[in-house]
Amino acid sequence: MKFHWFHLMPYPDLPADFKEKHRSVWVDVDSRLYDPVRGHEVYNEYLDELEYAADMGFDGICVNEHHQNAYGLMPSPNIMAASLARRATKPAIIVLGNSIALYNPPVRVAEEFAMLDVLTGGRLVAGFPVGTSMDTNFGYGQTPITLREKYQEAHDLIIKAWTEPDPFIWNGKYTQLRYVNVWPRPVQKPHPPIWIPGGGSIETWEWVTERGYLYAYLSYFGYKRGQNVMKGFWDQVEKMGVEPNPYRAGFLQLAAVSESDAQAEEDYAEAANYFYERCLHVYNGFADAPGYRTMRTLEAGIMAQVGAQAAQVRQNLTWKDYVGQGYIVAGSPESVTEQLREVIKGLRVGHLMMLLQFGNMDREKTMKNTRLFAEKVMPNLRDLWSEWEDQWWINPLPESRRAVPGRPMTRVAP
Repeated sequence: MKFHWFHLMPYPDLPADFKEKHRSVWVDVDSRLYDPVRGHEVYNEYLDELEYAADMGFDGICVNEHHQNAYGLMPSPNIMAASLARRATKPAIIVLGNSIALYNPPVRVAEEFAMLDVLTGGRLVAGFPVGTSMDTNFGYGQTPITLREKYQEAHDLIIKAWTEPDPFIWNGKYTQLRYVNVWPRPVQKPHPPIWIPGGGSIETWEWVTERGYLYAYLSYFGYKRGQNVMKGFWDQVEKMGVEPNPYRAGFLQLAAVSESDAQAEEDYAEAANYFYERCLHVYNGFADAPGYRTMRTLEAGIMAQVGAQAAQVRQNLTWKDYVGQGYIVAGSPESVTEQLREVIKGLRVGHLMMLLQFGNMDREKTMKNTRLFAEKVMPNLRDLWSEWEDQWWINPLPESRRAVPGRPMTRVAP
């Protein structure tokens, strides 16, 4: 079983009346609420937290991409990944990911991900999300109905750029290039492992399974609401006759660990309310542009995670509701361990992305949550899925061949 420390990097100082006075945390959020000096502090604090997670033994540390919002301050996760590469020297650097339909040309992703893979000595996981409707359709102006077609063409171009040794011409519908000849090339061959973050699209399940990629459901609302999505994915895997290896799936779960169940509420309830009431306050008109999701997905009744319907589901929830409904796995280390054992087995996931900082949780509580999870929860769950081989994991250089910051290396002749 592998555990990854996931950071959204939310803006922690939205006012208490944000939901009443502002219609959305995404797309048209009032830029006057952002203080760049405070932002400087927050970025460095968040990087400290990710580095701390690396030191505590998490298998991977995760960053992701969002635009024009206060929910996640990472329009360029690659900058964050590069900042982490030389100080977090052991875990995988998991970028979940680059919204490849937004890059013009998409070879920019091939180049930057190759740089990161070389910089880390082969520790990059390359995530290729389609991107939220807020990011892609409204923030970056992409046409909803053609978004997936553009995404798939970008994917094919990036893979060929990584694997074709000679310069080639690309004459696609959305991108035309006379010369494609990416330098540098990735350390991992044929390329870094590819993970596809998804929100429950049937077509994504099919596409991911066909190509042998990992499917990661990044759920805001926990394992109970994630059961239908993951069941749909595994049903698709079975339908296509593919081995049901649990390592081909990942899931994101909020967790809050403290000395006792009561202390967990005292430590983390405020941060949970901030996250669900402010960070996920999205205007319904931005949540799901017509054409963004396919008819098959709509007919399957898979609901968008944000917007009016989602807000209605979580209306007036308390800490006990968040925990009871599975949004947050919380309590003492023993309680969290047993809950997560059921989550992992019930969803059949070999990769668990842990959201141990959420909302306006401060540095001290984040470090506490991370330490207790790493020391008292994670070791008790490591043996799960030990009978399976993880074919979706990084293949880094041997430690003897990896650079150490500040230490010259002995050059090995080609």
